[in-house]
Amino acid sequence: MTHDWQQQIHALHAEMIRRDDPAAWVREADAVDASVLYPGFALRGPVFGVAVQDPAVGPEWRVLKPVVNGMPQMCRDSLNTHLWFRAKDDTDDPAVRRELLAAVDVLERESVNEVEVCGVRYRVVRGDEFTRCDDENRLEPPRPTDPEPADRTWEWRAEHTPSPDLDLPLDPEPMDDGPMAGALRAGLRGFAYRGMRFPTEVRRESEQAVGSHPQIVLLPTCFAVVERERTGWEPALALQATPHDARRVLYDAMIEMWPMLYKFDDETKAAYKKAAEEFRALERADEARVAGRRFQVCRVERMIRMGPDGPETPRPSDVDEYGPMKIHPTLLEDGTVVFEE
Repeated sequence: MTHDWQQQIHALHAEMIRRDDPAAWVREADAVDASVLYPGFALRGPVFGVAVQDPAVGPEWRVLKPVVNGMPQMCRDSLNTHLWFRAKDDTDDPAVRRELLAAVDVLERESVNEVEVCGVRYRVVRGDEFTRCDDENRLEPPRPTDPEPADRTWEWRAEHTPSPDLDLPLDPEPMDDGPMAGALRAGLRGFAYRGMRFPTEVRRESEQAVGSHPQIVLLPTCFAVVERERTGWEPALALQATPHDARRVLYDAMIEMWPMLYKFDDETKAAYKKAAEEFRALERADEARVAGRRFQVCRVERMIRMGPDGPETPRPSDVDEYGPMKIHPTLLEDGTVVFEE
């Protein structure tokens, strides 16, 4: 660890002492325990989102769309939608609408990672997702200090906790996240994909990113439902903002989604319903088993690399399963929506 990073960690420690925040000290103790119990890291792979740099708000980049998507094109489509609705609903100025629609037109035709509209920069950004694990490949479950929603409802289709990514400033040197987070950022600076399971191009681009985007931003912790497969753990459901939201989507999947999606027979449906109710009754369980399947709720950590010009964009080796396309009806400069037949 360089002297510079040692100084930063000392500064983080001093800031904790200055704030005299008992809750922060408990969270820090949890982080220390986790580093001992789960010393390894299981790499999930890249995730993508959208960031914005708006001079009217400040010089920093901020998260516009959560960094959770598995493909860059999903984020380009999300940005396409964001700009289209801004043009439709948020302005009466034909010149502004024209500029917004010009960016939409580009996103419909090209796999671009950045557009600038009315002096505001929008960028598709790349992160990496990983989970802590122990020597037996057990994944870290939620910690006692992880935040939970005020209303821990189990109701079907109740609103989920909003993503903690939204409007997050991408600051590589925050002074309020504690020494353990500072040490993790220091350790991740040299992180690159290694091992023959990664193609040569992927390894080369990863090594290049260490030099071109050396600073690390840690995104808020999220929570996943994963399933134990023969070759390891695989994601089963979308990332959630809190442990309870992850538990609830697992409960919902066993009760409603999977029986409908996979057309379970009555016997299988009953087995899943029984397992779901037993899981719910435990309130804060992190594991469920049913019909030979094993599910776990685990913590998921994410990082973004930052360089002199801001957050890293997708790499050439990052894979898209489809390309750009027209998503919304034609919108004219006067605000008229044209629905093609």
